[in-house]
Amino acid sequence: MRLLIIGAQSSELSTAAKMAMDRGARVAFAPDLNSALAALRKGQGADLLMVDVRQDIKGLIEALAAERIAAPVVACGVKSDADAAVAAIRAGAKEYIPLPPDADLIAAVLEAVAEEASDMIAADPAMMKIISLANKIAPSEASIMITGESGAGKEVIAKHVHAKSKRANKPFISINCAAIPENLLESELFGHEKGAFTGAVARRIGKFEEADGGTLLLDEISEMDVRLQAKLLRVLQERVVDRVGGSKPVKVDIRIIATSNRNLADDVKNGTFREDLLFRLNVVNLDVPPLRQRPLDVLALAKHFSKKYAILNGVPERPITEAAQRIIAASPWPGNVRELENAMHRAVLLAGGDEIDADAIRPPDGSTMRHFAAAPDSEHIAETMVGQTVAQVEQDLILKTLDHCVGNRTHAANILGISIRTLRNKLKLYTDEGVAVPAPGAERQSA
Repeated sequence: MRLLIIGAQSSELSTAAKMAMDRGARVAFAPDLNSALAALRKGQGADLLMVDVRQDIKGLIEALAAERIAAPVVACGVKSDADAAVAAIRAGAKEYIPLPPDADLIAAVLEAVAEEASDMIAADPAMMKIISLANKIAPSEASIMITGESGAGKEVIAKHVHAKSKRANKPFISINCAAIPENLLESELFGHEKGAFTGAVARRIGKFEEADGGTLLLDEISEMDVRLQAKLLRVLQERVVDRVGGSKPVKVDIRIIATSNRNLADDVKNGTFREDLLFRLNVVNLDVPPLRQRPLDVLALAKHFSKKYAILNGVPERPITEAAQRIIAASPWPGNVRELENAMHRAVLLAGGDEIDADAIRPPDGSTMRHFAAAPDSEHIAETMVGQTVAQVEQDLILKTLDHCVGNRTHAANILGISIRTLRNKLKLYTDEGVAVPAPGAERQSA
């Protein structure tokens, strides 16, 4: 755990730092926001920012978003400053820690951030097999390709491999190749020098340098432009990076893990992914099965998430009724673990009484999921498809998924396991054919 404390050092902040260090955190200080941003640009990564409430927290969060630096922010200040605490939360801080600090509260915040990154819950033999293979290869230096549907838990597996590796005490850095525009991804990966392009106001260390000594996760690498793939291949072969606008290469020592929700062999045939890069990355493949193929994991995960979000929201932990468990077990969960987690978070908030009942298990639009308790078997589903073309079945699946996501195309694309570009092209085709398409909903913000 890397903690960066931002603000003028005081006895209270120093005490908070000592409490964090006693719990294994590596702590650094920055006197103000400019110093903190400069440190983050130089590659001094942080898993959590603890910021004095007198600092411009809203400005910090906006600056982090503008520079695509992902780190949760918690505010801290004197106990009597309630107005500042409310303002900090409204500005985007995840939590407020009153000073003088409480040791248990510091521990709870650090634990929450750590758990956010490692919800490794598995009970099904299909998933246990993957974990067993991950444990065998974790101590090696081999590059790993993790495949599987969106939301199945690929990033959790990647973090598990890092935690079991010889690099566990070094940084684990993740970058979502699909969430960053093509013209900025090179700078995010390799860094840039001041003035290298419009908006490059200062030197910025890239993810490769930030991960030096540790592990770099290239999430959804299949979305990377083929021209940038050539530069990535050179870095993997020579273990040096060239910052954008830089004059000399920089050596890096990292282990690469990549993920994809697509069949990269097909992308190689289509010319959208380099075969030599696939060979370099795919030394070992971990294919994470979708949740529907891990039935024993469903209830185990549901119970884990219900406990997690009860604690997070400050409500009592409640058991899940048998009726609710039947619905959870029978649901297809096309969005996999991510969709189940969101459903259980809603259930914790919506449940009344002393239990989480069937009525609390709902999709985002608030409709019921009771019909899943008596879901038709696979033979009946197949019979309903007979007589339809593959294109008709695909169209029906896409439109129903989009409706399930209340028009949110980013979320629908993740559930379907296709890129947002592919989804938009399909919807344009349907519209041109006169098919009614759900209006776009609120798009998710990428971290």
